[in-house]
Amino acid sequence: MDKTASDLTLDVEDIKRLLPHRAPFLFVERLSDIVPFESAVGHKAVSFNEPHFQGHFPEFAVMPGVLIVEAMAQTAGALVVHSLGHPSPSRRVYFMTIDKARFRKPVRPGDMLRFPVKALRHRGPVWRFEGQAFVGTELCAEAEFSAMIFDGENDSSSNGGG
Repeated sequence: MDKTASDLTLDVEDIKRLLPHRAPFLFVERLSDIVPFESAVGHKAVSFNEPHFQGHFPEFAVMPGVLIVEAMAQTAGALVVHSLGHPSPSRRVYFMTIDKARFRKPVRPGDMLRFPVKALRHRGPVWRFEGQAFVGTELCAEAEFSAMIFDGENDSSSNGGG
């Protein structure tokens, strides 16, 4: 398997074919440096017009840490679904765990976020990743997380969730 990142870049329309998320809850606008089944980098331009900034915080807008971790997870989910090929409207990626989350620097409107994620392991439909969030070269957040790939066409025993 080729261990080098491809020149392929997925834009937001490509990502919308891979993930069920939509505005205002889609936090990845571009995917680059894709190594199928192994790693990718997500990108997001942080805008003051995002709804969470109305209350977090009105006098000093800061992107909530949980949304930064969600963006890392969306990057990982898009990587896995892209790697598996043949996106399916019934395929979902569900969070299972978040570990070792650390928030190091506030992310503010106008920042350009970069989310490198790396698959640590997977067994069947369960994947474990490590991810980071950078603005420029500054580390803003990091976490390990796991998720399960659920294909609704082949399994009707789950009620969903996530």
